[in-house]
Amino acid sequence: MSLSEAQRRFLGLAIAEAVAGVEARAGGPFGAVLVQDGAVIARGHNRVTSRPDATAHAEVEAIRAACVALGTHSLAGCELYASCEPCPMCLSAIHWARIDRVYYAATRTDAAAAGFDDVRLYDELIRPDAKLGIEVVHVPAADAEAPFAAWTRLEGRKPY
Repeated sequence: MSLSEAQRRFLGLAIAEAVAGVEARAGGPFGAVLVQDGAVIARGHNRVTSRPDATAHAEVEAIRAACVALGTHSLAGCELYASCEPCPMCLSAIHWARIDRVYYAATRTDAAAAGFDDVRLYDELIRPDAKLGIEVVHVPAADAEAPFAAWTRLEGRKPY
């Protein structure tokens, strides 16, 4: 795929954000930039170890900052540039934020070679036996649907 000069610049900013995060000892070597209408609206780098927060991946940090900057949970119309292929958690966050497109530089295999679990996590999610590496137990409860009932009754709710 051929990228425009601006798109290459945004990808370069994501890579620079990753390097800056490493140099600041904030966390892993990952950076992300969110762009809307050709302008950078948020940046993020991995802060997993400095926060400490297992969900403080670069993409999630950028999504959080963009939502605050724009005052909305929907980032429809935005593009995300990432220094590395987003992990499954980040892909889920990207989906929920309604981001239109993602561009990334390094691959999950590159991340695995540097000691990160991305490939293992992707492989676990597509296992044919659908068994995760952790135990996930469904516990039926009589009031399990109460939160959904409260939500559907709530006037003026903001759907997402």
